[in-house]
Amino acid sequence: MRHVSLILESLRARPRIMFWTAALSQALLWTLLPVIFYAAPPGDLPITLAIGHEFQLGTDRGPPLAFWLGEIVYRYGGGMTAVYVLSQACVVATLWGIFSLGRAIVGMSQAVLAVLLMVGVAAFSVPTPEFGPAILAMPIWTVILLHYWRAVGEGRGSYWIVLAIEMGLLMLTTPLAWLFLALLALFTAATAVGRDVLRSADPWICALAAVLVGLPYLAWLGNAEDVWQPVLARLRALDPAQGAIEWLTILRDLIVAHAGVAVFLVLASTWRVHQRDRGPTVDRPPMRPLAKSMIYFFAIAPLLTGTLEIALFKHDWSLAQAGPLVIFSGLAVVAAAGSQIPLNRQRLLSMAWTSLLIGPPAAMGLALVVLPWLFAVDFKVLYPADEMGRFFSESFERRTGKPLTIVAGDPHVAALVALNPRNRPSLLMTSSSERSRWVSPADANVNGAVVVWPATDTPGTPPPPVKASFPDLVLEVPHAFDRSIQGRLPLLRMGWAVVRPQTELPSPAP
Repeated sequence: MRHVSLILESLRARPRIMFWTAALSQALLWTLLPVIFYAAPPGDLPITLAIGHEFQLGTDRGPPLAFWLGEIVYRYGGGMTAVYVLSQACVVATLWGIFSLGRAIVGMSQAVLAVLLMVGVAAFSVPTPEFGPAILAMPIWTVILLHYWRAVGEGRGSYWIVLAIEMGLLMLTTPLAWLFLALLALFTAATAVGRDVLRSADPWICALAAVLVGLPYLAWLGNAEDVWQPVLARLRALDPAQGAIEWLTILRDLIVAHAGVAVFLVLASTWRVHQRDRGPTVDRPPMRPLAKSMIYFFAIAPLLTGTLEIALFKHDWSLAQAGPLVIFSGLAVVAAAGSQIPLNRQRLLSMAWTSLLIGPPAAMGLALVVLPWLFAVDFKVLYPADEMGRFFSESFERRTGKPLTIVAGDPHVAALVALNPRNRPSLLMTSSSERSRWVSPADANVNGAVVVWPATDTPGTPPPPVKASFPDLVLEVPHAFDRSIQGRLPLLRMGWAVVRPQTELPSPAP
């Protein structure tokens, strides 16, 4: 008797339930991991929240929407747990967009299969607690493609209004928005159906309305010459060979991030499976040529051009930036697999999928608990952010009698101090790549500040960038903190100094 796995049976009989079970299970696991184990936000999330705290119209890191949203949720939602929930809500919304588009193009069952494949794409799991522009751009870009299909592929003109708002929001979210929208225009002009659509007024009105939504940021960017001129200077000074190497390195990282999908493909294939042992198939109706072209184009073009832009303009790169570039990976694999997708080795497939769902968060949690004891590995997410913020804020108040309003020094350490919920000081960044438009060293000298950095020697000598920004620092005795999981690591020592506020402004020179 042929065995049918529970996953396959659910895929056939209850595809919607299967989708929501998979999406919400993944979101729950990657919410519980940081809530339980992280004492400090991961990656650049502290800097993201520090930037959002100032509610700037634009920064060196791009458009403002993700920064604003992160700060609003952190401030009014109950702290970091709410931010982690927001991040996973973006992932679930992205998977819903993939499922909805797949349902219209490849049918219900294969749409669920495409969503299940995304568990094997590391960019959709490992870095997702690190909320930022890339995480917020994922659902917006996915819904844009879904509603584009509704408007162009299905001829439902009412979706152009929604598209205009979504395109404007994308421009307010990520620097890659212009590239994505240019690819959308290119695909429209390259297809016969798209050219027919361009003869009507709807897409042109949509483009104009999208620009109007993003106009405030565009106006700011036009006047921010110190933002885009350095980018053009780096582009002019680019070494083509070095740029190509960086681009290929990023592409290699993305290929490795799809290793789980490759495992699924090998297990489900007919390779070394006897004819009598072959499993059932997941079928779909014939695909329209426009749908197949759209899936392939938006699976490949954003990935290639987006990574090329990141390499040429020397943007910061990590797996957390990859989400918007790979949202069509699962649908592309399903479209290429044919109208009848075989599911051989069902037991192994189920085990592999469950392992890729549960394994990464479980492994990360185990690593955070065990590795500090075995190999003295220093995880920054174990830094005591709350204790650090409280100590430096109270120390400043005791010395000056005023609340702490500015914190500077090492950007990542200072950003943890700036998360202190009691007074939320402003983060001052002074390096060439990280600047604070909302506060300056002159403000720190007038209003006072705490300057912090990791201490690497006994007296806690500040690193050269900190010393250059504050040459007259009077050093305090470095303070030691316990990590949330200390293990065999030495205590976390932080060098620090207080810039005392000016009680009296100097009289102007005659």
